[in-house]
Amino acid sequence: MKGASRRRASDAAPARRRIVYAPVTFSEEDGVRYLHFGTEWIQGAMRLARPDAIELEYAQQMMAWSLFVERPAAIAQLGLGAAALTKFCHRRYPQARVTAVELNPAVIVAARSMFGLPDDDARLAVLNADAETYVEDPSNHGSLDALQIDLYDATARGPVLESEAFYAACRACLRSPGMVTVNLFGVHASFARNLRALRAAFDGRVVALPEVHDGNRVALAFNGPPLTVRWTALSERAMVVAKALRLPASTWVDGLRSVSTEESGGGSVATNSFRI
Repeated sequence: MKGASRRRASDAAPARRRIVYAPVTFSEEDGVRYLHFGTEWIQGAMRLARPDAIELEYAQQMMAWSLFVERPAAIAQLGLGAAALTKFCHRRYPQARVTAVELNPAVIVAARSMFGLPDDDARLAVLNADAETYVEDPSNHGSLDALQIDLYDATARGPVLESEAFYAACRACLRSPGMVTVNLFGVHASFARNLRALRAAFDGRVVALPEVHDGNRVALAFNGPPLTVRWTALSERAMVVAKALRLPASTWVDGLRSVSTEESGGGSVATNSFRI
């Protein structure tokens, strides 16, 4: 299940619960098609005139790992939604293997029929699977350069998976170096819980970008050796990313500079360098 924009529009193992999925619904306004799970909360979007672009600002920020990972060989997305990130990575990183994990089969059908998600090929795999099972699978450990996590249900009250154990399993899937980006709601109680779990799983190497529209905040978590990058170098890298991907990467650097050391949980906003 996909993340939401905070916008209206005994000793024995217990038996597995039957999963009841929310209905997958759609709306269109001003040239943008939206995905919903039977409520007004937006779960994804696509501008009809630019079907391969990332429409929502928070979803663009989910690509902030590209400031630090230059040539990913493997990228995964937990929660497919309208497939904006999956399509974008598949198109923009022709050298990379792209995997999307989605629990609800109807969301996969919708992504392909309504949002232009291509069929699987040698580089693209869309798995109808549970995200927690995927990250816990040892065969996926050490396999990813970037992992994007956007897991919400119809209620849009916070990520449906948010434990330290879950985030530790996500970290286990990363190469060294590697990065996770997570869509969180800064105005919800789940934000603090998720930051605590992320920081515990990533040894404090987590920074949350400032809030964008409707309360969304994207957290970046780092795996690998300690990182020090001069702000000038990071700004230069942002210009490269902006030109190559047509994303507002310079605003991500501005966001990193604006967050406090306390907020970042280890990311330093010292005068000359970003350290985490």
